[in-house]
Amino acid sequence: MVSPPPAAIETPCLKVCAVNGATDQCIGCGRTLAEIGGWTRFTAAERRAIMDALPERMARAGLTTP
Repeated sequence: MVSPPPAAIETPCLKVCAVNGATDQCIGCGRTLAEIGGWTRFTAAERRAIMDALPERMARAGLTTP
């Protein structure tokens, strides 16, 4: 029997992976290295909370989102 494909995980990743060493923050999506590394282990609610915080985080860092 064939298993259904895994459910897609919502992610803010823009495939612009470059981390600012001073802030430990990706300049593409705004997540920290710890958040990026733990993304698949977070619950959907934890991922949503991080994603909801990213626009303000990016603005504080002087970064823009597409």
